[in-house]
Amino acid sequence: MSQSTVQRPVRAVKDTAPPPKHARRRRKRKEQPQQFRGLVSPHTLTTRRGKIVYWTVVTFVVTGFTLAFVFPLYWMVTGAMKSPDELVAVPPSFFPKELNFSVYAEAWELLDLGTFLKNTLIYAGGAWFFTLTFDVAAAYALSKLRPVFGKVVLALVLSTLMIPPMVILLPAYLSVVELPIFGWNLLNTPWAIWLPAAANGFFIFLLKRFFDSIPRELLEAAQIDGASPMRILWSVVLPVSRPILGVVSILAVVNVWKDFVWPLLVLPDSEKMSISVGISSLSAQMPQNVLIAALVIASIPAILVFLVFQRSIMAGLTAGSLKG
Repeated sequence: MSQSTVQRPVRAVKDTAPPPKHARRRRKRKEQPQQFRGLVSPHTLTTRRGKIVYWTVVTFVVTGFTLAFVFPLYWMVTGAMKSPDELVAVPPSFFPKELNFSVYAEAWELLDLGTFLKNTLIYAGGAWFFTLTFDVAAAYALSKLRPVFGKVVLALVLSTLMIPPMVILLPAYLSVVELPIFGWNLLNTPWAIWLPAAANGFFIFLLKRFFDSIPRELLEAAQIDGASPMRILWSVVLPVSRPILGVVSILAVVNVWKDFVWPLLVLPDSEKMSISVGISSLSAQMPQNVLIAALVIASIPAILVFLVFQRSIMAGLTAGSLKG
């Protein structure tokens, strides 16, 4: 009687070979606690000595930087109240002998600051309008419409940021003297300030970065409803872009307000000068304390704009840095 052969299932033998060296090294790295790398460890900051050293260094650094930035403003404001003899005294005095605020009214009348301020407001307002009009349209086209050569155009726009402003000063001036194609002379006109101010590659880059962070589904929903690209820009993109629009607006106004070289070239007429050029043109005829008072008056609008909108500036600059 032949015995039937019974086939038993063959069990899979586990691979008992040790893992490779690089796998063991990765496992050891994961098992080890993450170590703190820095100048001062968190444990040191919890000690009494660490807290004293930390707050001493922080107080010294903050106080030093504050004095470095605020002291010139203080010196300018108090210098206007000093007499010409006090200004040239050696060693200089940190406080005026008497608070003479009438020098500010004298500077307003002698230098005709009202006319210069009015001119500068016109230049800054027009630069703000044309900057938002052209730069927003360009950034929207590069970000959402995506033309055929959009990347090439963006690269050319960003390349202008690498060119020093003094290099393009002469070509820009020649363009203002005789506008290409039209042949118009824009000297002593606000257009000489407005048009160059609108051609700003940095603003286009900021706006495009923010527009890239807007979800495309939001625009596609508006397209399904039958909205045109212009309608989407006006009703969808601009309302959610208020932070970056505020930043661009503030920077555009401040750039025109503090500019000196370009208005000096394109606005030679004394009745059309901006405030910085006007004060400089009359500086040789005025006492030094009156001149300093005029500089204080000219600085007040820009300082107020920064103090009021400084939170909007920081929020707008970081608004488009992260997506999600």
